[in-house]
Amino acid sequence: MSCQKQFSQYTCPRCNSRYCSLHCYKSHNLRCTESFMRENVEGELGQLGPDDETKQKMLDILKRFHSEEEADAMDDDEAGSTLSEGTIQKVLSGGQVSFDDLSAEEKKLFQKAVVSGELSKMIKPWDPWWLKPSARAITFSKEGTQLIKPLANEEESMSTEDDLESNQASEIPPGPDTPLPPVSKLSSTKPSPTLAVHLVDIIYSYCFTLRLYNGDWLSDTTGSAMVLLSVSSVLGQGGQPETVLEALSYCLEQTCSPAFRQMGGLQFGLGLIDDVITLLTLGTPALLCLLCDLQRMVQAGERELKSEKPRKSRRAEIRSKLKLAERKIYFIMCWVHEQPGEAWSSLAAIVKAEKGSALNYEAAASRPGKVDKKAEPRSKFYQLGAVNQ
Repeated sequence: MSCQKQFSQYTCPRCNSRYCSLHCYKSHNLRCTESFMRENVEGELGQLGPDDETKQKMLDILKRFHSEEEADAMDDDEAGSTLSEGTIQKVLSGGQVSFDDLSAEEKKLFQKAVVSGELSKMIKPWDPWWLKPSARAITFSKEGTQLIKPLANEEESMSTEDDLESNQASEIPPGPDTPLPPVSKLSSTKPSPTLAVHLVDIIYSYCFTLRLYNGDWLSDTTGSAMVLLSVSSVLGQGGQPETVLEALSYCLEQTCSPAFRQMGGLQFGLGLIDDVITLLTLGTPALLCLLCDLQRMVQAGERELKSEKPRKSRRAEIRSKLKLAERKIYFIMCWVHEQPGEAWSSLAAIVKAEKGSALNYEAAASRPGKVDKKAEPRSKFYQLGAVNQ
């Protein structure tokens, strides 16, 4: 077919029919026009490469689709974990909800959230004060009192509990309020050279307790004091470790015990040893702040136990241990104040070296047969004692 209206100067590339214009071409054969247009479109699409803009648009579409799916899944989860009307009303009225107040289904959902780690995401991670830059700028007088203190309001008297909360709100725990007496006034006998080892045990136990309570030991004064006594051989068991290795081994053993294994086990313990090294590196000012904070922790636990009616002899035993621990902490605080600054760098180096040895020592202790801890080499320890003297 060719155009009959006027002179045809064009030829169809499909059927070779002649046509005069675009309108004539579109009307001459539908099969020709559709196939021609389809091939041209496919050719153009083939030449379009996936440039960055195209990729980004597709990525945005996929992200939006994925977020919508997550929102739908979240809605489904929330629908399945709705609290009962009674529990909601109790929360809205300002009352406290304990685990026993939950229904069987709510308890199941709560335990599931604990195991999955969902609840831990709601807690803001705590930054230890000894890792803050301000920990390197603590200054003390020759008598052991802190040179820079927050201004006290003379018109308002602050209760002991309010004072503790104020101390915890600040970055660095405050140091001693009164001058520290010399050790010679506290005891007529010469201090034992093993005090440096005991200090390692105490620092580790303090760091363990604070990390366990996310820095807020005041939320459970009795519980935090009990944890301290459990982890520390020196404060809780009357232990007398003679080497840094022996002290670290006991602390790691408690950290990996079933009671505290959920904290992370061995890896958590190794991180605590790094905390010990950091605090020793900071020197006397940071150590005095640590020991003062530890003393306040023990005193708070002791006060809380005293306020409760002693229903069991166990409480009296714990109070007795806390009183003894408080005296030990104060004695070591006075001893730390008298030591030269280079003593702590030497002790930090020993702790760092024994960090790897402690792992081997624990492995040997877990094998059948009794391990003679006193047979461990003590040359490094006595070198430290010589530095302190």
